[in-house]
Amino acid sequence: MKKYIAYEKLSKKEKKKIDNGKRKTWGDLNPVTRKPINSKVYNRKKNPRLACAYDTLI
Repeated sequence: MKKYIAYEKLSKKEKKKIDNGKRKTWGDLNPVTRKPINSKVYNRKKNPRLACAYDTLI
């Protein structure tokens, strides 16, 4: 049985182990991919055929 030691008296390494264990993870989710697309930014990957089709109609 481990002896209880107050958190304030633990070493930095032991505190870090406890703190890391309490933190939650995102799991399989990547938070960067959950951002909405900014409509004001120029998008190179936009389908060029849509722009060509629009130009031929005018």
